[in-house]
Amino acid sequence: MATARWNGKVIAESDKTTIVEGNHYFPIESVHQEYLKPSETHTTCPWKGEASYYTLEVDGDRNEDAAWYYPEPKRAAAQIKDHVAFWRGVEVTA
Repeated sequence: MATARWNGKVIAESDKTTIVEGNHYFPIESVHQEYLKPSETHTTCPWKGEASYYTLEVDGDRNEDAAWYYPEPKRAAAQIKDHVAFWRGVEVTA
């Protein structure tokens, strides 16, 4: 079971993560949506496509762009569609 925690809260938990480039991508249904706030940030990966971001907000604290996902991943990364990954101090344990 993989768990993502930040600011003392479990943000996501799943036994069905997909690991890509060392990052656990959690199925969107395993992520506590109340902690996700849409961000205007986008980046591009040559083989995965364009990433979109969420800012985490927990108990009034914000972690800007701490979660990312690929709304329309390229074919090579199709397995991470509808999945979210974390960084910027989010602790992911498996």
